[in-house]
Amino acid sequence: MITYADAQLEALGDATRRSILTHLRRGPIAVGRLAQEFPISRPAISQHLRILKEARLVSDRAEGNRRLYELNPEGLAALRAYFDQFWSDALTAFQKKVESTRSKRRHEHGDR
Repeated sequence: MITYADAQLEALGDATRRSILTHLRRGPIAVGRLAQEFPISRPAISQHLRILKEARLVSDRAEGNRRLYELNPEGLAALRAYFDQFWSDALTAFQKKVESTRSKRRHEHGDR
């Protein structure tokens, strides 16, 4: 079973999609305008946007005859929560290591 986190990580595995997300940090943008920023075709950009949308990293809305794409805060928050699990684990492991090292030094120096 593929989770949203799996789809998001897979979507981020492509350099073009990561670059698209960077462009979208500036705000909503139409597909045609976004395509001008890349050395690939507009249909290729649309395909990348579709993958990012399926991964809930971007959303789109109609504005006249254009589609504007923007970052999806909820999807990015879910991705951040996924990575925060690892960060929390890493901080806990770091804290245990520091405490262990302090305890070892105290023991070696006779400080109790």
